[in-house]
Parts: sequence; C-alpha cells; structure tokens
Amino acid sequence: MVELKNVDVHFKDGGGVDALNGVNLRIEDGEFVFIVGDSGAGKSTLLKLLTREIAPTSGRVFVNGYNLAKIKNKKIPYFRRSIGMIFQDFRLIPDLNVYDNVAFVLRVTNKSKKTIRHRVPYVLNLVKLADRAKSYPEKLSGGEKQRVAIARALVTNADIILADEPTGALDQKTGREVLELLKEINKSGKTVIIVTHDEGIAKVTDRIITISDGKIVGDN
Repeated sequence: MVELKNVDVHFKDGGGVDALNGVNLRIEDGEFVFIVGDSGAGKSTLLKLLTREIAPTSGRVFVNGYNLAKIKNKKIPYFRRSIGMIFQDFRLIPDLNVYDNVAFVLRVTNKSKKTIRHRVPYVLNLVKLADRAKSYPEKLSGGEKQRVAIARALVTNADIILADEPTGALDQKTGREVLELLKEINKSGKTVIIVTHDEGIAKVTDRIITISDGKIVGDN
C-alpha cells in the first residue's frame, strides 16, 4: 500500500519552492494507477518521495509498511528492495548482457547462485526475452531495452512497480506493447504505478491521478 498524508515538500534552493503542497493520496495493493501532469507539476518530486530519494518537509509517507518520513538511513536500501523501478532511459549496464543486467540486481543483494539461476530465466521468459539473454544493450531495440528494464524491476519479486515515463523513449506501437506487458504484470498481483506527462497513454487504466502545481487536482 502507498499512502501520503498532508505531504508538503519545500525546496529552499532557488529562493524557496513548494514542490508539493498538502498532498493526500492512497493507492491500494494490486491497483494499476497512472499519475499524470505537465512538466514541473510535481511528478518527479512525488516519485522521489516514493523511492525515498527525498524526505517530505512535513506530513507522512507510507510505502510497503515503511514510514518514509522517519525511516533510518541504514534501512533505506532494504526498503528499496521492496519496490521495482523502471526508468525512461532504461539505465542498462552497457558491458553486461541481458542476463547479467537482470542478474546484477540479485547479486548486489547477495542472493544465492541457485536463486539467480531460477529467477533470471523466469523473468526473461515473462517479458519475452529468453532468446536475447546473451545479447548486449547496443544490439537491442528500444522496446527490448525497456523489457530488460521491466525484467530487472520484477526479478526481486517486488510488490510495487514504479515506472517513470516507461513509453517516453519508444514509438507508439512499441509503447502500447510495453503498457500491455505492465497490465499483465498488474494482473499477476503487483501494484503498478506509472508516472507520465502523456495523458493519452493513461486511458488503459481505470484510475488516473492528476497533479498540477504540486497538488492533486484529479483522481478519477
């Protein structure tokens, strides 16, 4: 579950900016949600709150049972293992092949070799990349790179998948395919939260949260 209660984020740099103002939001387990808004609306700040890259100036933020307003620094890495993050620019490691890009997430968390041998082929099969396991990022299409990024988010079996503009670097057809894949992931029981400026792609879900000038202005 994700819940924000009366959250403000105020940046002192630049003369003082209210990035978020009085935000209240609740997303239940298993939901498929889009958060939409123009550039500068507060989407990036909200995403940084949910990953605990920043802390709220005031208010409370709960994600997967963690109180992110009070969490100790040493516990933040453990919290982040409970979420899977998908980036617009993929963030693949260029000198690792597809298999090792996905396995890397498990290796840095000291998972056993047996777990890696089981989980990596499993998620690559889910995203239809089993035949590309030995390929390197430079040989992949944009859609394939995004599928690797999705596999990497799934491999830890995280309960919540956060996607930052997951179709932004893709053509329309490939973008639709990625959204369909995320819908299938949601049907498996995962909470999927997609942050985007493109309201058009948000029509594939029943819940669209609109943010503007740091405030929630719509929740349909």
